[in-house]
Amino acid sequence: MTAGDDASTTYLYRRLGIVEARVRAAVARRRAVDPNADDRFRGLYIAHEHVDHLLGGESRTGPPAPDPDTAALAAEIEAEADEAESNGMDLRLRRLQRSFLLDGFDVELLLIALAPDLDPAFETLYAYLQNDVSRRRASTGLALELCDAVFGAGRNRQRLGPSARLVAGGLLAVEETDRPYLTRPLRVPDRVAGHLLGDDTPDPAIEPVMSQPVEADVGGMQSLERSLRLGVRLCYLRERTGAAGQSLAATALTRAGIPAVAIDLHRLDTAEDPKEMAGAAVREARLASGGLVAGPIEVVAERGLGAVRAFAEASCPVVLYGVRAWDPAWSREVPFLLDVPFASRDERAAMWRSALNGEAQAGSEAMLTAQFRLTPEQVHRAAAAARRQATADDRQVDATHLEAGARSQNAAGLERLARRIEPRVGWEHLVLPEAALAQLGELTSRARHRDRVLDGWGMGATSSKGRGITALFAGESGTGKTMSAEVVARDLGLDLYVIDLSTVVDKYIGETEKNLDRIFSEADRVNGVLLFDEADAIFGKRSEVKDSHDRYANVEVAYLLQRMELFDGLAILTTNLRANVDEAFTRRLDAIVDFPVPEEEDRHRLWERNLRPELPRTDDIDLDFLARRFKLSGGNIRNIVVAAAYLAAAEDRPVAMADLIRGTEREYRKLGRLCLKAEFGDWFFLLGGSMPQPVPVSGSPRPPRVPRNVV
Repeated sequence: MTAGDDASTTYLYRRLGIVEARVRAAVARRRAVDPNADDRFRGLYIAHEHVDHLLGGESRTGPPAPDPDTAALAAEIEAEADEAESNGMDLRLRRLQRSFLLDGFDVELLLIALAPDLDPAFETLYAYLQNDVSRRRASTGLALELCDAVFGAGRNRQRLGPSARLVAGGLLAVEETDRPYLTRPLRVPDRVAGHLLGDDTPDPAIEPVMSQPVEADVGGMQSLERSLRLGVRLCYLRERTGAAGQSLAATALTRAGIPAVAIDLHRLDTAEDPKEMAGAAVREARLASGGLVAGPIEVVAERGLGAVRAFAEASCPVVLYGVRAWDPAWSREVPFLLDVPFASRDERAAMWRSALNGEAQAGSEAMLTAQFRLTPEQVHRAAAAARRQATADDRQVDATHLEAGARSQNAAGLERLARRIEPRVGWEHLVLPEAALAQLGELTSRARHRDRVLDGWGMGATSSKGRGITALFAGESGTGKTMSAEVVARDLGLDLYVIDLSTVVDKYIGETEKNLDRIFSEADRVNGVLLFDEADAIFGKRSEVKDSHDRYANVEVAYLLQRMELFDGLAILTTNLRANVDEAFTRRLDAIVDFPVPEEEDRHRLWERNLRPELPRTDDIDLDFLARRFKLSGGNIRNIVVAAAYLAAAEDRPVAMADLIRGTEREYRKLGRLCLKAEFGDWFFLLGGSMPQPVPVSGSPRPPRVPRNVV
């Protein structure tokens, strides 16, 4: 035989020659006994002579006598195939026979069904033998006849039954099951025919959900590889978000000498049948003489036990992974169970170095090993995105590009439940007391160094609490709580997700908990900072139970306390009144940052920051007066400056002190405050006016009227 795929194809067609010899013998038998063998309309109608022949008493169930010439030819072909394989040649038909545990009879049936797909002459021959020009594929009866089998023998019929290895393995399809058993046509799927001819293109049915795992040497590799080498057929890896479950499974299979076919069930469309997908995926793995990697298993677990069993009880080595605990009802076989550890900081750094291949600035990848929880596959995609961004910027890959690439791997599910904010402010934009700034710095430090503290130094070994970080920002409205969350997110290179409470709170019992669980489940799939604004609406104190409403309200808070402990990300809660937050929740917080109303010095800085350099303004603006007289928060000051800018823009002139005074008056109205002359001083006369007034000078007359809304 020739080398490579040519040897495999040669062997296939030589085996097809045996099928042709069997067909020749069958044609000869037909002509010997069929009275209408020479009728040119044979197959288009049923003649009287043919009926008489069928009723003539001759046995139609006995097998034909074996052909010694055909047997000798088969023995010669198999001897040559043995020699070819001993020389290292890969004969796909033989490899398929071993992978699917087929015997010689099964292979003969497969070749008979495959023949019309390899040589169109068999279409005409099969139609002749079946006395029907429309039946161009071999039926079950014809296939058994060509294999010299007895039609009625139960063992022979089982070869083409639903649980037979050919049919259950997806190598052969028995069609038109409403027909009598012996006349049902047989078809070999195109993927199987293509494989036998040397085509390794994946089945179009599973190609959209296939993934290319990245080799990763992480914790648990040795025990999983050892189990696979010892012949364990089913393994289950329980992981957390960001763990390398898929890469661990694929790498262990490969190192055990088993090619891996990986399926990402997140890509499974809701309209697709998981059982059909499992059948096609298992067939793909067995065609490669390999094993199957599939997960996250919870995606199909929601569709019933049968969907999981289709993967777990496959006829090949299977490694499943997911965040759920293993359910014994998923498979009759006991699996090897492994909790996938988080990749260490050094392991993640190695993943980034491998993905970047020296293309980034020295040390850039080290900045991403703490705050981003990415799988090896996500790391490689993030590196590719960073390279494209750097190419567009015409510079070398740096930390900014890597952070953007890492953020691009966030799942989109959370954006349906929260508002994503790309942070644009930094530490230089915050105007806070030193104590608050120090606490915010400690919060970012926790996020960066938690792996070292919890894993390297063992501080997480005795705690059942998750690896997440939770902080409470308490202070009046406008004191900088949301901006501080944005600064923390930017410092860590993460996106900020603001939870919309309208998507959480529900009047129906139990729905609020479901919504919260959905939010945290989606948040586990992203690398971001979760912000619960006005959190006391759902994190409020539990009250004394007086009726069913109190009881269920307390259940919501209790559930939230439990769910927060399992969250592995960074969550920030804000409240205008710290006393409203439940004490049990306060105990579980990693940091509490108080945001006081700014003092005069801080207010001066806030006025100066908001009156941006590009904003045109007159020289009469007195920042000392504004900071000293008006006790406002940063948010209020920004609103005043924006209102003043619009007043000035409407008249195409710079912002003047009078505009800021009017903006302050409008902000006081919103806050429900009285406008006192003691606060507004010499500018008091402007209040309530609708037109800009001239700047007062010493000795100038003032309007006598006093607006009704001031005191």
